[in-house]
Amino acid sequence: MRTVMSAMYKKKSGIPADVLPIFESIIVKYEIPGKSSLGPECDAEFFKAMEEHLTREQRFRLYEQVGGCKGTGDDKVRKAFAQEHAALPLAERLELFAKKFNRDGRVLNSDNTITVTFACTHGYYRCALAGKPFNPPASLESYFERCAGGRLYELEKALGINLKIKSVDISPLEENPANPVVFTFEVV
Repeated sequence: MRTVMSAMYKKKSGIPADVLPIFESIIVKYEIPGKSSLGPECDAEFFKAMEEHLTREQRFRLYEQVGGCKGTGDDKVRKAFAQEHAALPLAERLELFAKKFNRDGRVLNSDNTITVTFACTHGYYRCALAGKPFNPPASLESYFERCAGGRLYELEKALGINLKIKSVDISPLEENPANPVVFTFEVV
């Protein structure tokens, strides 16, 4: 949460100064001297406060900076891929990316957006596939908003482009908890 808090202080996050004390107090409440981790209770309260005090667009801007699943060790491979294929049109790079990284469900749309259907192998999906309950630190929508930041990060690194989160659609989960969510990113 300290990373998210740091991003909140940046002007580009669009977070109003008058709500920052709410989040600061949550961090102080759970801070343990000498430990870097604040624990799951802090995460739950922090994410709940984000839903209550920030707009969806403000959360998207934060998750574009500090989304989940960033820096998973594949950055060198992603950057090398981006350099190798930089001269190709975006549609071709996206197609090659999907094949190389086994990432089906990435589509470049005519309106300059990329749609990603995604079901990860951990977190929510691990519980859903095992038939176990999943209790996200906030709502499922907020949980997957953070996940969108991770998908954005991987696409930006591998394709050498800049993206913004446009939407997060969790409605497929209502039909079947194992269905992938749908993220839409705007190419900027």
